[in-house]
Amino acid sequence: MSETQDEKKARLAQALRDNLRRRKAQSRDVAREGTEPAPAPEPSKD
Repeated sequence: MSETQDEKKARLAQALRDNLRRRKAQSRDVAREGTEPAPAPEPSKD
């Protein structure tokens, strides 16, 4: 049972790292928009 919890913790940690990386990239893109025109955003595939 603890292995399952460890796997869950590992997946959550990875998801948090991915989310943080995505948000940092998004923040850089927003900061860059103020200095140069950004390309049109692609429609999301949600």
